[in-house]
Amino acid sequence: MLSIRSLLTVAAISIATTPLSAHGNLFGKPVSWDRHSLIIDGQRLCGVMGEVHYSRIPANEWREEVEKMKAGGITMLACYVFWNHIEEVENQFDWSGQRNLRAFLEVCKEAGMPVVLRMGPFCHGEVRNGGIPDFVVASGCKLRSEDPVFLRYTERLYRQIFTQVQGLQWKDGGPVIAAQFDNEYGGHGSYLMALKKIALGIGFDLPFYTRTGWPELATPVPFGEMIPLYGDYADGFWDRSTREGAGTYYKAFNFHAQRGSTAIASEQLKHQEGGQQQTENTYPYFTCELGGGMMQSYHRRIFTYPEDAYAMAVVKLGSGSNLLGYYMYHGGTNPTGKLNYLNETQRCLVTNYNDMPVLTYDFQAPLGEFGQVNPHYWQLRKLHLFMHDYGQLLAPMDVVFPCEQDIKQKDDSHLRWSYRTADGTAAFVFVNNYERFAGLTAKSGVQFDVCGVRFPSKPITVPANATCIFPVNVDGIRYATAQLIAHRDGKIYLEQIKGIPTEIALQDGRVMKNVKARGTEKPVYKNIYLLDSETAAKELAPVDPGLLARGNGKKKMPLEVTKVKEAEGKRSISIGEKKVAEEPIDADFDTAARYRITLPTDSAERNGLLHISYRGDVARLYAVSETNGETSISLIDDNFYNGLPFLYGLWRLPADCHTLELRILPLQENMPVYFPREADKTPGEAVMKASVSF
Repeated sequence: MLSIRSLLTVAAISIATTPLSAHGNLFGKPVSWDRHSLIIDGQRLCGVMGEVHYSRIPANEWREEVEKMKAGGITMLACYVFWNHIEEVENQFDWSGQRNLRAFLEVCKEAGMPVVLRMGPFCHGEVRNGGIPDFVVASGCKLRSEDPVFLRYTERLYRQIFTQVQGLQWKDGGPVIAAQFDNEYGGHGSYLMALKKIALGIGFDLPFYTRTGWPELATPVPFGEMIPLYGDYADGFWDRSTREGAGTYYKAFNFHAQRGSTAIASEQLKHQEGGQQQTENTYPYFTCELGGGMMQSYHRRIFTYPEDAYAMAVVKLGSGSNLLGYYMYHGGTNPTGKLNYLNETQRCLVTNYNDMPVLTYDFQAPLGEFGQVNPHYWQLRKLHLFMHDYGQLLAPMDVVFPCEQDIKQKDDSHLRWSYRTADGTAAFVFVNNYERFAGLTAKSGVQFDVCGVRFPSKPITVPANATCIFPVNVDGIRYATAQLIAHRDGKIYLEQIKGIPTEIALQDGRVMKNVKARGTEKPVYKNIYLLDSETAAKELAPVDPGLLARGNGKKKMPLEVTKVKEAEGKRSISIGEKKVAEEPIDADFDTAARYRITLPTDSAERNGLLHISYRGDVARLYAVSETNGETSISLIDDNFYNGLPFLYGLWRLPADCHTLELRILPLQENMPVYFPREADKTPGEAVMKASVSF
């Protein structure tokens, strides 16, 4: 292994590295880890992991969506294997269609995309019973324990998963690099070790294994058996409160050494202290659930902003993380169940804390339910470019926290920042002046003193909502008040941060002040290029426009919408088992307002993304098909109103569907539901417009 000094020397010459996801030939190469990072084939990596659930996406879309993730800078993919998606009925395993794990792994292999399988038996993932089939719950065995009956069920599940994985493990030159056992488990470590023993006995043989680092285990697993992975979210649908800014999510926007979150799954994991676990710092700091967005539950309709995910990611990186794992990076749609809907509700047998939509699992992720590209896809992409190209330098760096780590919500008393350095020479300075709902103000008189370098030459003002990373003694740059993005083909690319004057000081003594962005064609000095934010995100290592075409086109065509039935009466909103409002059931939609949407006939337009701007409580969309003179209607998606439009990918419709029916339950006064400030809470319902983008 290279020494830290050697790494710095290499970095000064050429930092550029190729992302792991581009290296199909790395499959099967030696993998190790230390307290800093993963090391694959002798190369340190600052990985970017994106969660996507193959069984929530039609199989014919997998290849395109994995490539979109790769283009966004994802270097490793994580996915749950939901038990009740594949064995809803006892002894009837279904690996067909979008449940075909092996076919999905083959797609990942062709794309050169490593995969971390989150194998359960319990997954959660807002799935009925956390993924555990009803028949297992009804068996009477003690779930998620060393009960021999439960372990026999689990062994049968793992054997089935192994039939899908065999020949595609890392050692075989396949994409499966790791596996996670269970999820959000806080009992005795011996249970997790029992799961690992079963997996190894079946034939799983992977470079490393993981578990979620929350909650703290009652008794530990032996060191090195499973790397704990952490997470944080900007807000949570699971919170019991119906007020804005509830919970301790604000802590995700402050730099701190504490790895654990006090906010994740707070409805079921009570009294989370988030303190340091005994062996925490002897493992690398990895995340698997950094909120790429957030779902809506019926009682809590979260509306996320692009800055939420980006600021959290920079804060985690600036707090020492060397694997940013997003949950979710790509949204999806629940598959159709054989016996029940497969969403979590308060009426489930277990994991019945929240009422979730029946079908949609969009999650407001960088890539949405239908692969639509959301703004934070681009914001995060430039951060991922930095991690790819400067990962070897960043990975062994430890964190220095110049500011208070334990702050109160909306604390606006100081600028939040940290820096990472390995030897007191080279460093990266991480700055975050954003907290969700806090309205942090601009900070004036700012200068940094890092590794003996005081910069910039005169104090600056850091604007409200600014989040950025500044280099110190990296790539011949003594310091810069611009964000280092990439080093490719001998060229160094920096991003100009809006509202901060760009000052670039070089090791040769030259200082350039008030430098203006010039784009990718004209350097500001020799091999140094300064880009505006959009160019840094989209034009540097540009993405094939054809890859992002479907559903993201600039053409928009209005559709004819006709109201065919008024809503009847007012639904009685009940309070469920877990003391929050319950979502409507199927029968409630018999009384909903109904609209008919006439679909376009042109094939290009039918390949577009439907946008429905509406106001209401809950909306459901149905496909109306004509076959041999018979009319059939089927539920295709649903939406809990939060101010955003209801979307649907028209390419998923059957060819004989020419009309859609939209049913909307009206909003009521004083609902026991949190609606964001962006939502129109006027009682009643309405459709403002419908259109298709292609």
